[in-house]
Amino acid sequence: MAMKKTDLEKNKALKLTHAMKQTASARFGKGAEDAKLDRRAQRKLDQEQGLVPFACKLNADLVEQLKARAATHPEGMTGLLTDLLKQGLAQADA
Repeated sequence: MAMKKTDLEKNKALKLTHAMKQTASARFGKGAEDAKLDRRAQRKLDQEQGLVPFACKLNADLVEQLKARAATHPEGMTGLLTDLLKQGLAQADA
């Protein structure tokens, strides 16, 4: 039984789509693995520096102010927050 030209083209398209999905998932998997290793390395560096993750919820306006200041701070957001907390705690103790 001979295939119609349209059926043949549909099969080609399905094969191509399948091949593209396989390539994309392989690339995604590789990228995710690299990111995981980078996170592990970063976590190890953080631990060596005595840094501990600390999550909290803040008002959106305050977060925007912090982001603006952190953009110009030499140590970024972590450095800015460290400085601000130290200053605030010193004032509270005084």
